[in-house]
Amino acid sequence: MNMPQSLGIQPLPPEPPSLGTPAEGSVATFPPEHCWPVRPTLRNELDTFSVHFYIFFGPSVALPPERPAVFALRLLPVLDSGGVLTLELQLNASSVRQENVTVFGCLTHEVPLSLEDAAVTCSKESLAGFLLSVSATSRVARLRIPFPQTGTWFLALRSLCGVGPRFVRCRNATAEVRLRTFLSPCVDDCGPYGQCKLLRTHNYLYAACECKAGWRGWGCTDSADALTYGFQLLSTLLLCLSNLMFLPPVILAIRSRYVLEAAVYTFTMFFSTFYHACDQPGIVVFCIMDYDVLQFCDFLGSLMSVWVTVIAMARLQPVAKQVLYLLGAMLLSMALQLDRHGLWNLLGPSLFALGILATAWTVRSVRRRHCYPPTWRRWLFYLCPGSLIAGSAVLLYAFVETRDNYFYIHSIWHMLIAGSVGFLLPPRAKTDHRVPSGARTRGCGYQLCINEQEELGLVGPGGATVSSICAS
Repeated sequence: MNMPQSLGIQPLPPEPPSLGTPAEGSVATFPPEHCWPVRPTLRNELDTFSVHFYIFFGPSVALPPERPAVFALRLLPVLDSGGVLTLELQLNASSVRQENVTVFGCLTHEVPLSLEDAAVTCSKESLAGFLLSVSATSRVARLRIPFPQTGTWFLALRSLCGVGPRFVRCRNATAEVRLRTFLSPCVDDCGPYGQCKLLRTHNYLYAACECKAGWRGWGCTDSADALTYGFQLLSTLLLCLSNLMFLPPVILAIRSRYVLEAAVYTFTMFFSTFYHACDQPGIVVFCIMDYDVLQFCDFLGSLMSVWVTVIAMARLQPVAKQVLYLLGAMLLSMALQLDRHGLWNLLGPSLFALGILATAWTVRSVRRRHCYPPTWRRWLFYLCPGSLIAGSAVLLYAFVETRDNYFYIHSIWHMLIAGSVGFLLPPRAKTDHRVPSGARTRGCGYQLCINEQEELGLVGPGGATVSSICAS
């Protein structure tokens, strides 16, 4: 945290606007108009676009009836222009019980502007400022200026008596107000329906709210187009429960002795469910850990599910398969740290894995002199449907999904990806069948029949006789 820095006393221009004349019958004499001092402020930098301004002997300010109080706030270039300048005034009602006092404040940029007695305005000729007021009936006033101009801002405070639209100077009442001025990245940290983000455009750094669930405005407080609570609950349940589609692939993987693949699918199902429960705006939120951790694990699980499924389809040697699994996990983790929302994070690993799959199947087909997988049933009932489902999921994710249709398109993505795994995951490999030497000379081609049954996943653990396989 930086130490407070005094901005010093800022001198007024030699001929400021008139501060008004004393009320009729008043015998008090007032100093010349050019002698009103500008009171110094302290600057305390807390973080990016987070600065608090303090006044000496504050935060309460006593406003005697004969003179106003003028403060100077210095906003630095680049460092302070991308946030929200907030000014709050709170009247101490006990200090003005006997008088009908109203405290006016005028905030202007670079040039101080006083307040007239007759008609209280915060503008003169080409100069215009921001006017705010507090009274016994309205004790708190708040002003917010998004992306304020840099330089010196002047705040003039003055207490007047009477009832609007015309006011007069008070005689003996000294009003006391509490002044609070600060610079923040976003308005009220964007509330429950938004997230404050630090952005950069053409080397200009600024902070802004990213609103969700149809909320809009500087602080995500405009509910004109906001989604109802029931709709938010429905979208959350749909995004979370659609991950249960991974249960059949997990069971199928365990039955086919793909234990590592089943662990990856379980990891994906778990973290995707709780990530989407934490990702929702408003009160329909449930986070079991930090949001960033849940998001990283969800993205990593989704990519690893695609990776291990395609590598398993290649039917590589166990050592090569384990090396590729480990290498994929490390490279995907690195890619997600670089760009978590990039489209190539999905397409890159998928295309690379498909290249490995195509190479492995081509080599096996050349060695066997037969297309691999060797059966048309495997292609027709498993590979083609699974490929179509997975391709549809990728197309939805890449070209159809938007912020408005996210909740149901992404839910369909969950179900399609999980469903494609059930079709594409290969059957359990059979390596323990012992074939008699004389059986290879049979006309039906014993080895080809065994391969056909294995690819369909129809051979039981106990094996089958040569005649029964060839007859089928």
